[in-house]
Amino acid sequence: MARLLFRCILVTLLLAGVVACKDDAGIKVKSFRFKGNQAVTSAQLKSVLATAASSKLPWGTRRYFSREQFEADLKRLVAFYTDRGYPEARITSFDAQLSSDQTSVDLTVNISEGEPVVVERMAFEGFEALPENHRQALDRTLPLRVGQPLDRALLHASREAALDELRDHGHPYASVRLAEDPGTGERQRVITLRADPGPIAHHGEIEISGNTAVSERVIRRQLTYKPADLFRQSQLQESQRNLYRLELFQFANIEPVGVEAKPEIVPTRITVTKSKHRKITFGVGYGTEEKARAQIDWRHVNAFGGAQTVGVFARYSGLDRGVRLSYREPYVFSPHWSLGVNGQAWHAEEPAFTLDTTGGRVTLTREFARGGGPVLGRRPKMALAFTYANEHDDSRISPEALADLTFRDELISLGLDPRTGRHSGQRSALSIDASRNTTDNLLDAKRGYLATVHLEQAGGFLGGTYSYREATGEGRIYQKLGNIAVVAVQVRGGTIEASGSPDERVPFFKRYFLGGATNLRGWGRFEVAPLTDEGLPIGGTKFSNFSAEFRAPIWGQLSGVAFLDGGIVWADRSSEVRNDTGWRYNVGPGLRYQTPIGPIRVDFGYQLKQIPGLVVNGQPEPRRYRFHFSIGQAF
Repeated sequence: MARLLFRCILVTLLLAGVVACKDDAGIKVKSFRFKGNQAVTSAQLKSVLATAASSKLPWGTRRYFSREQFEADLKRLVAFYTDRGYPEARITSFDAQLSSDQTSVDLTVNISEGEPVVVERMAFEGFEALPENHRQALDRTLPLRVGQPLDRALLHASREAALDELRDHGHPYASVRLAEDPGTGERQRVITLRADPGPIAHHGEIEISGNTAVSERVIRRQLTYKPADLFRQSQLQESQRNLYRLELFQFANIEPVGVEAKPEIVPTRITVTKSKHRKITFGVGYGTEEKARAQIDWRHVNAFGGAQTVGVFARYSGLDRGVRLSYREPYVFSPHWSLGVNGQAWHAEEPAFTLDTTGGRVTLTREFARGGGPVLGRRPKMALAFTYANEHDDSRISPEALADLTFRDELISLGLDPRTGRHSGQRSALSIDASRNTTDNLLDAKRGYLATVHLEQAGGFLGGTYSYREATGEGRIYQKLGNIAVVAVQVRGGTIEASGSPDERVPFFKRYFLGGATNLRGWGRFEVAPLTDEGLPIGGTKFSNFSAEFRAPIWGQLSGVAFLDGGIVWADRSSEVRNDTGWRYNVGPGLRYQTPIGPIRVDFGYQLKQIPGLVVNGQPEPRRYRFHFSIGQAF
């Protein structure tokens, strides 16, 4: 430690001579680096230190050198390594390089990590109160693992997880103690978790306080437990999440109270504070596909005193515009069932067609609770939705296709009036949507997966103009590579089959197209699909596509992406001549800048294989690249 202080004094003397000629803030830290760190990333080290580098952006935050902070940081580094199982870690040296004008400094800290102390074995005593499968899962699911360095933070997290598991099986007064013993080697340790489960207990009376906006019935029906049930801590947490989902409360807390009187009975107190029940949000933005956009969303989340939500949503952009009215009943049968009703008048303007839709939908949704306990882990978020839609659709082919006289027969076969390129019909359809989600954050996921399936039946006994069956599916997986990068992969596919001729019984707007900011980024929106003889995309009845991304940070909130996309759209083989474009691929780089509403995204896609004869906006398209700008990850 004496050497450490001596080096700090040398750096202080080095910098002291130039402080007088700088501004009042002092010498700016231009960069702050580490060398020799292998077990711990530089980002982890910087997260616990006060000294930091200034932003490279002109308007970014400036950081200045402080002798006191730097001395304390060097001690923090050693303590940080010790807590993570590296007791011999040392700061071997550090360099402070002043700029030529003596206004900034580059700091480099050289670290010798040494050999870690590792966990040789973990033992568990007193956990017989747990079910057999949970007991067996302890040693393979706790944060601290055999063979890893003896990380004190992970050790205490493991103790808390084991304690939570006991509390989730009827033992609210359980305690868990840690013991550390020498292993078979000098750098090996045996960790023992000793549990005292305490008495078994059940839920008691439920007290509600702070409620001034809704009836107690609304609050109680969101609870997943009732008096006399076996005490489970996870049910308190799940019930609290249910209350927040109502959007009625600014604060909601559920906690045990008065446990000393009768240890076998655990009463709970629910404390809530009211939030605003009338909410309005505005949004504006710009994207290469939708151009400028503006939207407004007004909602009343307690319209009739039972947590029902009514809302009005209006949007205008280059791709779509319209008004949607909605109603949601959050409790049907149980807190996990909800009912939604909406009506809309909507206009969509795609490269291949325009579509006007008026009508409504009714959706019954079942959400599955996440339970499972701390050791076995929470179950994935799952949902099942049943929807009936009855809508009048009025579609019109693009002006380029309408002006092409050689496309006259195609217009007729697609059910469109060859004089106007229009078709109207009533769509009466039932659909089922299922999803399973384990991602940490769907807006910018870094781990987990998402799987969705959509099944739809139109016509037949349901009536209406159209008659078809559709099945689509999507899978996404996100894998973190250490603390640096993320690999993301998306796979999609779908098929639509008609009861009769697809051109007559499948509405044109239901046909499949690829290309754009979220799939084949080397092409524009809807540019990849079967073509007419004149090179116009007209959509298909089957599709498949994939995207793969490598995402890595660059600086601060800025990160980079390298991606590969591939996809194909097939025409229905029973139809007359269609020109499939075959599998198409593109590669490219991208940039992401993180914001509170999701990353701002810029992508450059380059086609590995062009589409011969493609016509865009009535003109042959020779370009092999596209730029895309939008908000949110591509998937």
